[in-house]
Amino acid sequence: MTKKQRIGAFAALGNFLQSETQRLEEVLHAAAIKNPWYTLPNSRKQITALASNLKEDALTEWLASYPDLNSDKSVGLILAGNIPLVGFQDILAVLISGFSAKIKLSSDDAGLTPFIIDELLRIEPRFASKIEVIDRLTDYDLIIATGSDNSSRYFEHYFGKKPHIIRKNRNAVAILTGTESKEELQRLGYDIFDYFGLGCRSVSKIFIPEGFQLSQFFEAIEPFEHVRDHFKYGNNYDYNKSIYLINGDKHFDNGFLLVKEDSRIASPLAVLFYETYRNLHDVEQALQEQADKIQCIVSNGTIESNIPTFSLGGSQCPALTDYADGVDVLEFLFAQA
Repeated sequence: MTKKQRIGAFAALGNFLQSETQRLEEVLHAAAIKNPWYTLPNSRKQITALASNLKEDALTEWLASYPDLNSDKSVGLILAGNIPLVGFQDILAVLISGFSAKIKLSSDDAGLTPFIIDELLRIEPRFASKIEVIDRLTDYDLIIATGSDNSSRYFEHYFGKKPHIIRKNRNAVAILTGTESKEELQRLGYDIFDYFGLGCRSVSKIFIPEGFQLSQFFEAIEPFEHVRDHFKYGNNYDYNKSIYLINGDKHFDNGFLLVKEDSRIASPLAVLFYETYRNLHDVEQALQEQADKIQCIVSNGTIESNIPTFSLGGSQCPALTDYADGVDVLEFLFAQA
């Protein structure tokens, strides 16, 4: 296949994902039963985000500086499953670049990725020779593996001798200036609660200026109180609340989110850490020192940082060039071609 043909196939896949067919709805309903974290709203949101990138002009521009390649090299993909279809971007990058993909699915996938692959093959059967879903990864030339800090050590040990991208835990942070409107603070709720905060782009910590009243924030995010009704999220909320009460840890509680002052970036599920600041430059410097733990920053202020920054509410809708961990996957692939 040529680059143009591959682009056309993925653009057609994007059209399918926006079509809301009965087949797609059945798969999303089944996934919600297999994996309760994959609720219909979350899966639909992810489908919409993926489809928005699968436009012919956007894909063409994304690949414009790279050659039309048909590589005989295979890329092993170890996918995560923390949110629906989280590994699709890697599959897209590998296949559209002309490489073969050997895909190790997460046990949490709930059938979503195989369904998308099958639809791609229906659109363009010639991809069949380029896609293999496997239980055990062998005979690969490159590796892209996504997991936790613990699993990354395992990945480094077993896969480190081949050209690789190995991803670890990351989170998003928000920086408030104190001038945000109620509507802007409400948009921050999407950064925190979309996918229940399980994504690497989910905001787990906010930086607030001295004197900022958290009551403003709590009032703005009231529309997200429905997350408390999800039994898994609710269990995490109850557990962490109990721990804080038993230990006497100072925290704020609005009935569905616990907010605790803490210097760490990554917070437990249903918990949001915060720190106060006097000087924005100090925050920027502190975050730069922890850049390897931060996927992105959200803020409506002017932030001086080379960490990717989005406006409030925008963290969960990455463009094609918003690469996980800041590693350009296309550049990695073509460098090994």
